[in-house]
Amino acid sequence: MSFPKIIYGTAWKKERTTSLVVQAVLQGFRAIDTAGQPKHYQEQLVGDALDTLKQQHGINREDIFLQTKYTSIDGQDTSRPLPYDPTASVTDQVRQSFSNSLKNLRTDYLDSYILHSPLRTPALTLEAWKVLLELQDDGKVHKIGISNCYDTRVLQFLIDNGKRMLDVVQNRWYEGNAWDTDVVQFCKTHGIYYESFWTLSGSPNLLQGAAIQDIVRRTGCTPAQALFRTAQIMGVTPLSGTTDEQHMKEGLACVDISLTDADVGGVQKAMKSLAPAQKTGIM
Repeated sequence: MSFPKIIYGTAWKKERTTSLVVQAVLQGFRAIDTAGQPKHYQEQLVGDALDTLKQQHGINREDIFLQTKYTSIDGQDTSRPLPYDPTASVTDQVRQSFSNSLKNLRTDYLDSYILHSPLRTPALTLEAWKVLLELQDDGKVHKIGISNCYDTRVLQFLIDNGKRMLDVVQNRWYEGNAWDTDVVQFCKTHGIYYESFWTLSGSPNLLQGAAIQDIVRRTGCTPAQALFRTAQIMGVTPLSGTTDEQHMKEGLACVDISLTDADVGGVQKAMKSLAPAQKTGIM
């Protein structure tokens, strides 16, 4: 299965998770992101959606790029049931969380399994990472990676100590962090897939600016489509968490929008002008 150009994100969907995932896949999404974090995600309901898609629509789990995450205790709401024993070692927590995710999602493998963030210390992050390496070696996970990691030194640390390239980074890609320039470039240099969230909601000035609006006027697409397509051309796979059917269709259609080098260059120039100077080396 090739890496997706756009991924449907399921955070904060609560009881609507099942119906929205079914709707997204029927519209054409073939990649779903979730997490073992009951505070913000409902993995079990994603699993219900996968069952519905197979039983009622003939769409098999193997047709879906399925990605979930191990969320450390710092990212959990301890008043809710946890996907692991919080008193266990990090190694056992990751294993337990992974097993729980497979159960929730009704699958025996994952296309991508990532750490939801670095852990409290480099040693703990590496301990968790080594479990992902083992899962990949066992064929239970195809791709491994990390989310919410904005320091390339952490990525290099995992590569050096794991003796293997990571496959995926999933980060906020928005005005507030200068579109994560250093990490995006690191991923491009090392052949790592970069997934973005906050792509639209985090960049209102870019969406309203002249570079995006010029693309809108020339192609007839929406501002969201113009930014999604620019991201794709730049090597970024955006997550879409829309609950609107028309926006789902538009997000999927953006891959067919033809942009010129001048279009993309104009957006990149606008990004540089909007980026906080203290957060980027591109000014």
